[in-house]
Amino acid sequence: MSKLNVKQLHILNNEVPLVDIRFEVATSTALIGQSGSGKSLTLKSLLGMLPSNLTLQLSVECDFELNHSNVAFVPQNPFTSLSSMTKIKDQFFCPVSRKLELLHLVGLESWVLERFPSQLSGGQLQRVIIAIALTNQPKLLLLDEPTTALDTTSKTKILELINHIQKELNLLILFVTHDINSIIGVCENIIILKNGVIVEEGLSHTILTHPQNDYTKSLIHSGFENRDFRK
Repeated sequence: MSKLNVKQLHILNNEVPLVDIRFEVATSTALIGQSGSGKSLTLKSLLGMLPSNLTLQLSVECDFELNHSNVAFVPQNPFTSLSSMTKIKDQFFCPVSRKLELLHLVGLESWVLERFPSQLSGGQLQRVIIAIALTNQPKLLLLDEPTTALDTTSKTKILELINHIQKELNLLILFVTHDINSIIGVCENIIILKNGVIVEEGLSHTILTHPQNDYTKSLIHSGFENRDFRK
């Protein structure tokens, strides 16, 4: 499997540092922290989508380029991520055979292609978005709280799907989430961000059962249910 080693990720706003971190993604990693901790800026920097008023210093070591072919993104809200007036089949940019292959991978059937987004459930829409993200066979999949807008049943199924495709496709996954239940069984490692710096990182099981940092302990104790802990 590939490995992403972010040797330096430094983001400034008018010389004021917003994020200053170094981390590694070897399999699946969760990125966790309060609002303003730097999670979204980290994702945007890897996607090349930082606002122009910010300065980025990024140094990475991996066996693939960070471009649109190798890096895919799954946003938080499936209901606003697709064109509402366009059939699903026209929101993929690949041959029909590839569309069917991707739908099968995410557990959907061919009839979905003839539907509009409004005719699908939230869980089905998120599966479609994941399928579209996988079109170019990316090396790195960035997930921005992909279960936040879903009901409990759909959330569980999407987490199972993410776990499945990570193993099936041998993907690197960086998963931003506020939901502790999304981490368990999906992410092997955790990175805890506070004010743009990493305060704790390591194996998910170790950190969740034996956190060392007081900030990490407070996040775990909160159960990530307070809205302030969302992105």
